[in-house]
Amino acid sequence: MKDVNKRLSCRIALSLIVAFLSLPLFPVDVQSLSDRQHGEKTAMIIIDDFGNNAKGTTEIMELPYKVTVAVMPFMPSTERDAKRAHAAGHDVIVHMPMEALSGKKHWLGPGAITTDLSDAEIQKRVHAAIDNVPHAIGMNNHMGSKATVDERVMRNVLKVCKERGLFFVDSHTNFRSIVGKIANEVQVPSLENHIFLDDVHTKAAVHKQFMLMREHFRRHDVCIAIGHVGAGGRITAEVLKDQMVKMNQENIQFKKVASVLKSNAPRK
Repeated sequence: MKDVNKRLSCRIALSLIVAFLSLPLFPVDVQSLSDRQHGEKTAMIIIDDFGNNAKGTTEIMELPYKVTVAVMPFMPSTERDAKRAHAAGHDVIVHMPMEALSGKKHWLGPGAITTDLSDAEIQKRVHAAIDNVPHAIGMNNHMGSKATVDERVMRNVLKVCKERGLFFVDSHTNFRSIVGKIANEVQVPSLENHIFLDDVHTKAAVHKQFMLMREHFRRHDVCIAIGHVGAGGRITAEVLKDQMVKMNQENIQFKKVASVLKSNAPRK
């Protein structure tokens, strides 16, 4: 009887040892496993409204990670901001003013694309805007909630982008936007904004938008977010600098739009 009990005790001890050795040395992070399965997490930050000596310009230019700088054409510091961003290693794109569903047309700024323009005039204005922003390799829309749902208008805009070798990022100011559809037909590389960072100019509000980015990454591998220089530009730059460091430590890679589009381009 003693031998039976001794053998039983040995089996129990052996089972416990095997079970213990099977346990992971560290707690398993389910989210990190999911991320590895779905690939690298990539964030692209676009900062709009350069070209007007806006607050936050210097702070954005000096960020530790590279962003995509959207410069409005025909403004007081358009050329200077574009050249400075390029020299700092940021991508430069044209922040093309386009007609909104509400507001006055003169609020858009010079050279704006409006739905009452002829095909020839739209193309002329897009060419002129590209010529006015040094080092531009892409374009996104400033406002544009009316223009980006107009197929004729966007086909003309994107036709010029194709001629000039530019990509287009839909700022997504209207959820009915047809930019992606037309860009695919015209064969212009395009992406779409997911989150605006600074509609409210407080640190708490901007920080909250970065938490929304993290939530977006639970379901997706890529997130594009747009911020601005201007009234809250310094606040955006301060929170952005801090969050870029923290998110990079969370294995979220910050990349410029052009590098992502290039890496995803089909091989010839």
